Amino acid sequence: MNTVNTPRLGLPNLGLGVGLRHQHFNYLMKHPPQVNWFEIISENFMDDFGFSRHVLMQMRKQVPIVMHGVSLSIGSTDALNMDYLKKLKALAAIVEPEWISDHLCWTGVMGVNTHDLLPMPLTEASLDHVCERVDRVQEFLQRPIVLENPSTYLEFRASEMPEWEFMSRMAKRTGCGLLLDVNNVFVSAHNHHFNAEEYITNLPHQHIVQIHVAGPTDFGELLVDTHDKPVPTQVWQLYLLAHQLTGGVSILLEWDSDIPEYPELVAEVFKAREVINGNIPNIAVQSAVRLPVSNPVHFQLAGNE
Repeated sequence: MNTVNTPRLGLPNLGLGVGLRHQHFNYLMKHPPQVNWFEIISENFMDDFGFSRHVLMQMRKQVPIVMHGVSLSIGSTDALNMDYLKKLKALAAIVEPEWISDHLCWTGVMGVNTHDLLPMPLTEASLDHVCERVDRVQEFLQRPIVLENPSTYLEFRASEMPEWEFMSRMAKRTGCGLLLDVNNVFVSAHNHHFNAEEYITNLPHQHIVQIHVAGPTDFGELLVDTHDKPVPTQVWQLYLLAHQLTGGVSILLEWDSDIPEYPELVAEVFKAREVINGNIPNIAVQSAVRLPVSNPVHFQLAGNE
């Protein structure tokens, strides 16, 4: 296991990784991983003691594992889901992941899970709320958590600061790590007309422990974070910027729909090696076959007419 120690929360630079997906289980049981590490979707392995758990533990013997969740709902006004956190902690005790990550978002309210990563109102009150919850989660898990910037398709008019400032202040106040998804920055910057390079440049780079790259889809006025396409040139350019600013951290390719064969997946993440040497692939953002969608207006918070 080749890792490079970094001062970022005491967490290592794992190198190049991909998601561990069931489509590749049979292949991986017969072939070496080729990549340096795997990221799992935490919820897919909770309460699962069958073949999936068996494959995971076989892979854990070969390369490091990172747990990446989609249900923490750190920004919700609902109480923290302690049943979920107990399952997360139990899974971590078995897997012994390098770190646990989730998203800066909320996924539901009043006990209803929307199964979507919904954007935060970027306000002082919201920041206080999130920081208090991050502290409680880290205390319960007895480890720092790592939070990812989501892709967004609407904003709150009540917001008082850019997302990069919100994430920066959150990380500095709580000591949490940041998962910088440069594809999500690209998508959100296009949808909301902000500068993606400015966003990345203004983050606290010492808190960034991981980077995601992925391929979005062009739906006309909106880019959508579909995770089903090759990584386009613009995202690789943002990755190079992030690599230079951080000095190099773990990078993972996300590909969650229309997943290619495993060797093709590995070849896609290996492009990162060429990118850091200045050889950026010429790959266009692919357009959707379906009709374009309009960019939604800013969401109006109740009580802020």
